[in-house]
Amino acid sequence: MKKLAALIAACAVAFTLAACSSNYVMHTTDGRTIVANGKPTVDDETGMISYKDANGTKQQINRSNVKEMAEMDQE
Repeated sequence: MKKLAALIAACAVAFTLAACSSNYVMHTTDGRTIVANGKPTVDDETGMISYKDANGTKQQINRSNVKEMAEMDQE
């Protein structure tokens, strides 16, 4: 019975964490739309925004080239 309860709790935690990872959309000054897998990070020293693209590859873009960044609604 304890193993079943532990398994159910582990599944609940996994589903909760999966729901927390959301995608972000960045609109650039040249009209492109970039979808980032997870929340992008901004490096204040270099002015670069680091993100993972849809393929999981780490990419960077200059903050001055990003007009808007927003979290995607997941329904």
